[in-house]
Amino acid sequence: MDTDQLAKFYKKSFEEKIDALAAASLLSEGQVNVLKKDGLDLDRSIGDHMIENYIGNYSLPLGVAMNFVIDDQEMVVPMAIEEPSVIAASSFAAKIIGSAGGFTTVVTDRKMIGQVTLKDVTDLDQAAQALEAAKQEILDRANEAHPSIVKRGGGAKDLHVRVLEADPEESIPAFLAVHLHIDTQEAMGANIVNTMMEGIAPYMEELTGGTALLRILSNYATECVATATCTIPSHKLKTGSFSGEEVRDRIVEAAQIAWVDPYRAVTHNKGIMNGVDAVIVASGNDWRAIEAGVHAYAARSGQYRALSRWHTNESGDLVGTLTLPLPVGTVGGSIGIHPGAQLSRTLMQEPNAQTLESILVSVGLAQNFAAVRALVTEGIQKGHMGLHARSLAISAGATGEQVEKIAAALKNAPHMNLQTAKDLLAEYTK
Repeated sequence: MDTDQLAKFYKKSFEEKIDALAAASLLSEGQVNVLKKDGLDLDRSIGDHMIENYIGNYSLPLGVAMNFVIDDQEMVVPMAIEEPSVIAASSFAAKIIGSAGGFTTVVTDRKMIGQVTLKDVTDLDQAAQALEAAKQEILDRANEAHPSIVKRGGGAKDLHVRVLEADPEESIPAFLAVHLHIDTQEAMGANIVNTMMEGIAPYMEELTGGTALLRILSNYATECVATATCTIPSHKLKTGSFSGEEVRDRIVEAAQIAWVDPYRAVTHNKGIMNGVDAVIVASGNDWRAIEAGVHAYAARSGQYRALSRWHTNESGDLVGTLTLPLPVGTVGGSIGIHPGAQLSRTLMQEPNAQTLESILVSVGLAQNFAAVRALVTEGIQKGHMGLHARSLAISAGATGEQVEKIAAALKNAPHMNLQTAKDLLAEYTK
């Protein structure tokens, strides 16, 4: 990637941005033509086969976050999102963090979890022992249910049994949950896991005398986790009247509040997911599954807490860490057929699933740094208001160069609202 071609990217026109990405060897000539002429909307024939009762496409803006250095590799990160300021904030944070060495990531072995939940088990302990004793046979049967993933080096690798205790106060009986840890290779693996769980359920019924009620994957992917870390010297944090040390300490304090207060933690984590979800959507993955698993992970201690941690090291640097469960894939589902997902893969230089996890968790940490830094210094609204003014101008009917003119006037108006935007546009077009 020729990063010199991407200098001052945000100042370029729409066509110049696309040309710059091509000059940086991130887009092909064909992709350039598609972006400039036809866009990335689904063809009707594809959309009609993706969902039921298809009537059209609902588009999101696709942009690119710049300046990312992840495990010593420079990256441009595609983001599909309607919320203003997210891409700018992510790029700004990545620039500061990149100047200090960038993000370092660690990704665990990727294992998805499948569950068979059994009811009406007479002797839970005996049934659990029977399942443990038959572990290898169960794994073998699971792999027989989906041999193609085994041929690619994946498949069921481990088994664990959990007793779900009864809750007499709620009239809930005890259940037996059997977990299989499954290597799904480059796929997110929902269909692979579900096929395996349905394949082994009858044998588990024989072993336990119970009845298989649920046979499905879990989106709480605790065996598929990625961690990003960054270290920022305090002198790089200086902003306005705040010294670098003041900004560092205020970020650490804000993170401490998000750790102990669920009301703050939810908003803190939402900011992280602003970036993560945008890349998940751009890559064609399931953001609903990621969101569900991430928020369960935030509550794994029994209290909902911040997903990121910030502290000061012995050298006085600010150190940030973020860990997320990220069951994503680079094949399967809409990834191979959606033109936006295909383009996004090209922009990310064709990452494998582990690299995609590294990108996602790094973007989440960048987004968190940008948001918390803004909150503890000039406030979050300053960055939002410019794009909000443009949105109001467009809603009022402004087009072309009128948008920037009306937006600039709105910033100086006593009230920034739609009626003011309409009044300014009427005055401008007299």
